[in-house]
Amino acid sequence: MTKGISREDSAELLAKAEQKLASARHSLAGGFYDDAASRAYYAVFHAISAVLASNGEVFSSHKQTLSAFNKEFIAAGKTDRFRFKDIQRLFNDRQNGDYDTMIAVERETAEEDLRIAANIVEVCKEYLKV
Repeated sequence: MTKGISREDSAELLAKAEQKLASARHSLAGGFYDDAASRAYYAVFHAISAVLASNGEVFSSHKQTLSAFNKEFIAAGKTDRFRFKDIQRLFNDRQNGDYDTMIAVERETAEEDLRIAANIVEVCKEYLKV
């Protein structure tokens, strides 16, 4: 973990989350379901990174970031609008879509991933009062 992240860094990460969410919607509409799942995950990754950055925390790996968010936000009871398993689902669907040549993300999966991601990004925005 690195300390010294500014509020502006948090805002930039949240803007990136919104960009990834828009890209996920565009990919879904175009029938690129693997890409939609990947972008949905990255929207969430950047949004939760923004929440952690608002507390001056940044991590060097996805695993560290996800674990810290789970501990400091979900398990701490700061939301009941989603669960850690929702984030794990997005991570797994991204892994399948980006790296597994034998598994393709289906339209229904990509649609649900986008719904989950939009909810998590919105919760993070509300937490950051953006």
